[in-house]
Amino acid sequence: MKRTVTLDIAGARYRLSTDADEGHLKGLASIVNERIAQLGPKAQRSAAPAQLLAVVALGLVEELQEAERRRAEIENVARSTINRAIERIDLRLSEDAEMARRVSKTAELRGLHTPPDDDSDEL
Repeated sequence: MKRTVTLDIAGARYRLSTDADEGHLKGLASIVNERIAQLGPKAQRSAAPAQLLAVVALGLVEELQEAERRRAEIENVARSTINRAIERIDLRLSEDAEMARRVSKTAELRGLHTPPDDDSDEL
């Protein structure tokens, strides 16, 4: 359900009609205001609020792009690591299956093991 939320950003008051959580929006506005404060008092005195907001927006977008790049890099490393692990597991399973066939064949040749009858109750 939409309601009106008032946010104070860069010294201006904004009224938004939204269904987003008011506390969450106020937290986001607080981050923007912190970024503006980090620009320093001189920038705040000499620049218009729109200019301050543009600088903060550009900085946030730059950080977002860097975070997305790092996420993609981590995802690629994880995917590569998982694929190598799967290849090693597949190789080991293949080697184990081959060893089991050899052991079974050797046991049959020595008469130590006979394959169970198809109608036996053994598992």
